[in-house]
Amino acid sequence: MWIVGFFSSLVYVFVFFQSKIYGYAVLYIYYMAVSVYGWYYWRYARQPDGAVTELHVSRVRMSLALVLTATFVVLYFASAYVLEKYTDSSVPYLDALGTSASIVATWMLAQKILEHWMLWIFINFFSASLFFSQGLYPTAGLFVIYTIMSVLGWFKWKQSI
Repeated sequence: MWIVGFFSSLVYVFVFFQSKIYGYAVLYIYYMAVSVYGWYYWRYARQPDGAVTELHVSRVRMSLALVLTATFVVLYFASAYVLEKYTDSSVPYLDALGTSASIVATWMLAQKILEHWMLWIFINFFSASLFFSQGLYPTAGLFVIYTIMSVLGWFKWKQSI
């Protein structure tokens, strides 16, 4: 899964730069890096006792949820500012919203935190709408499929806890 994510992300870096949806373009560069991290972390997770085992699905702790929410807010305002002030982005605030939420959700995925699927359901539906409005119809369709896959992922991971 992680290797497919790496190469599909590489393709979308170019698609989104060409479409002037710069936040998403940078996001896909981030996805490439997290694909490498996630592959390694899922295979070689260290347990509190120092043992190396496969990572298991977990639930988000309230303290972590607060940190992730604060991270999202900071990322949103920072990226919205940069996109509005320094680029010719066609949708700076919407771009910043999807990008910031995706950064948080991807980190949660790499940690195998169940609740990341709830974020992906929102992000993928939101992104499908955004890409449709920008005339990126095949990409919008792909994100509708991602939305459905996110719902299925939620139920599958929930069963494993």
